Amino acid sequence: MPAEDGATRRGLINRRDLIAALDEAVKRRVTVISAPAGSGKTSLLRDWADRRHHDRRIVFVSVKPGQHDAQLFWLSLLGAIRGTESPPPAPGFDGQAMVDKVLSELTAYGGPVVLIIDDLHELTSAEAAEQLAAVLTNLPTAVHAVVATRRDLPLRLHQLRLAGELAEIRATELRFTVDETRKLLTTAGITLPDQAVTTLYQRTEGWAAGLRLAVLSLAGHPQPERFVAEFSGSDRTVAEYLMTEMLDRQPPEVLRLLLRTSLLDRVNGELADLLTGATGSERILLDLEDANAFVVSLDPVRTWFRYHHLFSGLLRLELRRTLPGDVPDLHRIAARWFADHAGTADAIRHFQAAGDWTEAARLLTDHALSLTLDGQAGTVAALLHTFPARAGDDSPGLALVHAIADLDQLHLDQADAHLDVVRAYAATTSSDRQHRLRTAIASLDLLSARLRGHFDSVFEQVDALSQPAAQSTADVALSNDLQAIALLSLGVTEAWSMRLPESEKHLQEGAALARDIDRPYLEVACRAHLGFAISHHSFSLARQQCEDAITAATRHGWEGDAVIAPAYATLAWMLSWTGEFDRAGEWLERANRATQAGGEPGIRYLIHLIAAILPAARGRHREALTELTAAGQVRMAGRHGWTSRVAGWTIATQARLRDPDRALAALAAVDDELATTHEIGTATAVIHLAEGDPAAARSALKPLLDDKVPTITLIEAYLLEALACKDLGDDRAARAAVERALHLAEPEGLILPFAMTGAWELLTSWPLHSTSHAALVADILDAVRGHTNATASEPLDALSPSELRVLRFLPTNLTRPEIAAELSVSLNTVNTHIRRIYTKLGATDRSSAVQRGRDLRLLSAGRA
Repeated sequence: MPAEDGATRRGLINRRDLIAALDEAVKRRVTVISAPAGSGKTSLLRDWADRRHHDRRIVFVSVKPGQHDAQLFWLSLLGAIRGTESPPPAPGFDGQAMVDKVLSELTAYGGPVVLIIDDLHELTSAEAAEQLAAVLTNLPTAVHAVVATRRDLPLRLHQLRLAGELAEIRATELRFTVDETRKLLTTAGITLPDQAVTTLYQRTEGWAAGLRLAVLSLAGHPQPERFVAEFSGSDRTVAEYLMTEMLDRQPPEVLRLLLRTSLLDRVNGELADLLTGATGSERILLDLEDANAFVVSLDPVRTWFRYHHLFSGLLRLELRRTLPGDVPDLHRIAARWFADHAGTADAIRHFQAAGDWTEAARLLTDHALSLTLDGQAGTVAALLHTFPARAGDDSPGLALVHAIADLDQLHLDQADAHLDVVRAYAATTSSDRQHRLRTAIASLDLLSARLRGHFDSVFEQVDALSQPAAQSTADVALSNDLQAIALLSLGVTEAWSMRLPESEKHLQEGAALARDIDRPYLEVACRAHLGFAISHHSFSLARQQCEDAITAATRHGWEGDAVIAPAYATLAWMLSWTGEFDRAGEWLERANRATQAGGEPGIRYLIHLIAAILPAARGRHREALTELTAAGQVRMAGRHGWTSRVAGWTIATQARLRDPDRALAALAAVDDELATTHEIGTATAVIHLAEGDPAAARSALKPLLDDKVPTITLIEAYLLEALACKDLGDDRAARAAVERALHLAEPEGLILPFAMTGAWELLTSWPLHSTSHAALVADILDAVRGHTNATASEPLDALSPSELRVLRFLPTNLTRPEIAAELSVSLNTVNTHIRRIYTKLGATDRSSAVQRGRDLRLLSAGRA
């Protein structure tokens, strides 16, 4: 059988009974293999996985040693499921979103899958263990999981156990039998009398690692029976005895390599040469793996290796026993090599192991931000905890690392306290580090202020970043990271402050810098906010920007993360204004899901606003008021771009709920500065209308009917003017005000103001051919009522609502496929509508159709 051949090549045997037991176990939903080190868990899993499984797909993942970061674990698992490289990590990891994504990917595969997770005990993240339990208890029907661990983990799989869906294989089942012991020796070319085989089995108690070590020691031994008779005791004693026997039989160059590289979690030929002071290490490592000498390659091309965990531990004991004085220097050599080869976290660990706390602190201070941006916040926290209790006294720069870690967890008060420590340290440190620290302080102060919603403070911090450029390579790398974060924070703050042109500039600069320094997460973050920033140009451009940002986030696997939530919310916001309320609700739900683990104040504020205007557009004002109240409770210090609009909408909504007294009380509580805003002016008019005083409403609106007023507010003002005129019996003035509002709303197709004010009802009493904005009117009525109210006075050959919508795009430069994309219909549908438009209007081409539409006042004469 192929499995036998593979096992034989590795010097193992085919343990048919154990493989059959695993075959039976995987018929249940989850199988747990729990046994101590050296019990043969990995060998069993690899032998089983190497068999030809024509009826199912095998996904095999090994947890890396000391895996502190939940995100890195999940990304490696996700990459294995997809059969690709692991997606890039990112800060702001959302565990629940990842659980959903993994389950979705497994479901989407469709066929039977066995998911194998080896060395699960290396996963030190309690958060990840809890998330894994959620995956294991909710696996799709066709998916089975096998997890291997040295100890029982708190996975809380009791429900599966009660349901009979949990199988367990423990150390007892993994032990070799006497017969298997004999076969193992025979496969290795070792012949022993039956009594010696039995003795070996009894002394090792069938422990796989002990037997493998015995095989290595017995190979070529001059007195194999005596060797077997001379050792006894526990697993540890057996291992140490057999280890000594094996090491004593190794050539000097192999022994030197094994001992001096044992302090590494992973080793390659170059690093082994450096630690041994010799050459040819890669060949030795390859030979050791081929001999099944507890060496495992970590990549398909066999350049990186690791030792079996038990073997590595015993080698380290031997190293400390025989070469204790060399250990610190070996760690320093390894640290410098990793530092030069982009292995920062490994470098810091080795400096710590060498007791070189100052160098470890310097390296962590310089790279904590980049590690966090690479999704290794858990690693940063673990490295911090490794330092002695008073390390901060000797290395006050570590306070910067604490601040970065606190900001990542949104512990803002603690972050500010640590930044104060760094501020004091920066004032006294050497000049070559002052620029780096001060740039870091300014950028992190900026980030903290943005996360608090202290927008004025953000602008005050900007000048602190105007420092001379850093000179060293390390300074440039850190400065670029900090500058990209600063541009992001500044651009976001400007967006929420409605300084949209400035926001657009800084977010574009931030995205470009992030792209240049290969920080895709920061680039996506900038692009996710950019859609809102460029909405002052046009909604169409903004929507395209949001869709591009979402595509980029999806490519990296971040479609469920908070980083892309601004694009989701912005799409929902714009779709709300153009009357696509159902689609807006769908994007709002995605924004909500992406921020359920928390989010910065500005985006949570916007989500509440959208959640308010959607029910308000449908006349559900009480729901709207609840969300507006929730928006007001989002912690955002001082005034910002939304302050006057939300205050005005809240007061107007209270009035529309026939509670003018409450609305008047809220209006009276408005301070003098806010009272002069346009939004409070329109809210005052709504109160007067609710009180039955349309004349007072018109007086309140008079200052707002000015082209210098922002377009959205001006549209709302004209619609309220129309309602007031209607109440006064001046139908002609009402129609003129509505026509002016339609003219302003036409370029972007704004529908929301007509829905929120209730002015859409005025449109139902006028025939479509009486307005030069018939297509927009059709859209408004369609959005609010679900259909267009065509009156009896319409001619039989009048354009349908769908045809009017297509007609509205004919004056533009959009091609037919682009029109189809804008309307979310097929190209064939657009072609059909255009043919009917030509027929009904008596036109022969696009230009004549546009001119005929304007003649009939179906199109605005001013639309280009």
